[in-house]
Amino acid sequence: MLVTGFPAEAFGTNCYVVAAGPGEQCLIIDPGVGILDRLDEVLAEHRLHPAAVLLTHGHIDHSFSVAPVCGAKGITAYVHPADREMLADPAKGLGADLSALFGGRLPYSEPEDVAELTDGATLTLAGVEVTVDHAPGHTGGSVLFRLPGEESPVCLSGDVLFAGSIGRTDLPGGSTETMMASLREKILPLADETVVLPGHGPATTIGRERATNPYLRELIAAPGRGL
Repeated sequence: MLVTGFPAEAFGTNCYVVAAGPGEQCLIIDPGVGILDRLDEVLAEHRLHPAAVLLTHGHIDHSFSVAPVCGAKGITAYVHPADREMLADPAKGLGADLSALFGGRLPYSEPEDVAELTDGATLTLAGVEVTVDHAPGHTGGSVLFRLPGEESPVCLSGDVLFAGSIGRTDLPGGSTETMMASLREKILPLADETVVLPGHGPATTIGRERATNPYLRELIAAPGRGL
């Protein structure tokens, strides 16, 4: 399996490309702000042909380029229904500070073809099996995308889990209590060797985060908290 990624021009949002191998169809995960040129380079380098866009959640720093990518390639965007409205109106997922930061200066359009993600579903797209885990807390519709691997399965964690931290819960649709439940129920059961590819920052593993991430360590020490 081919899994590669690069940070967007704004907010350091990681955009990932997943394929069964070079020269195949591929999935694009979280196309953020200013990724189009770099994405085209990655597609050309590996001779890939986009088959779908998957969104870990609806925040604009992860979805800004979804319409131009989908429109140019004639493909579908997948998002959890709880975050669907953010694709039509990104301001619904932003607090006052972020709304002021964007200030309507960035042109945005909604993708034409949108499909909904379901918790526990296994999608077979572009020859790749993707398991969807609904993990709300950062947003109501945040999801994890899990890819199988005999030695090192992969979890694309969006803004649920980072190396050494977790996603913020103070924006519309966020909830600290719900985030803690998602971490306990969806993150902690994953195998230690699972490679975590987060929405921001470097890759990590579940084992490393279980041992060092203060939020996971708190849950392990007091498993009843956060519910």
